[in-house]
Amino acid sequence: MHYNAIYLAPHLDDAAFSCGGQIYTRTRQGERVLVVTITAGDPPAAPLSELAQLHHDRWQLVAHAVQQRREEDIAACAVMGADYRHWSLPDCIYRRHPQTDEPLYTTLHHIFGPVPEAEGVLVAELAEKMADLPDAAAIFAPLGVGNHVDHQLTRQAAEMCYGRSALTYYEDYPYVAMDGALEAIIPPDRDGWQPAVIPLSQDALQARYRAMAAFASQISSFFRDRADLEAQVGSYVARVGGERVWLDSGVVE
Repeated sequence: MHYNAIYLAPHLDDAAFSCGGQIYTRTRQGERVLVVTITAGDPPAAPLSELAQLHHDRWQLVAHAVQQRREEDIAACAVMGADYRHWSLPDCIYRRHPQTDEPLYTTLHHIFGPVPEAEGVLVAELAEKMADLPDAAAIFAPLGVGNHVDHQLTRQAAEMCYGRSALTYYEDYPYVAMDGALEAIIPPDRDGWQPAVIPLSQDALQARYRAMAAFASQISSFFRDRADLEAQVGSYVARVGGERVWLDSGVVE
């Protein structure tokens, strides 16, 4: 099967949160879009770490939390008109050291830091899986704005599989709305990076709101309520002029 575009999402909400309007626009125009979520797997049987439990408490998900999040993603993809695939790698908050079985990430600081050496093998493993994805005219990968380890792994694996010049990079929302976050990834002089803004119709913007709201468990992580979601997202979209993506035109491979 051929797709017009494949969006590589580190987590079950990233495609909708960052690209919901453009995905909706594409599918409304008759294009086929696939959203591939990298860390959609169930947690291991071991007890949850304190960090994972804190996340579950905030999400107000008691049992089968990841299954409920996958169901949210299925609903969001239906709003956007996209197909979906859920890979089996668990979110970083669930992952454990392969030798010691201790949690790899125990604080938020760890989640937004460098990828531990113990996880370096994941890049090649994910790149190999990406090579088996269907053919697509365009591949979208996260820039890694905010430096979340799962976003870093997704970008690195995509670059290993496809090469940087073949990728279109999307801005990771809501991290990109934080002061200085984008500049930490793309320097002010841009150094070969070329932006492209995808304008959103009011219909597409409303679809992005609905797709994001499908992740009911995640709203409290970033917004006070649905109205605050629409206010913050609408403000950022208005400031940018739509949803912005980037091409690395200066890369030599």
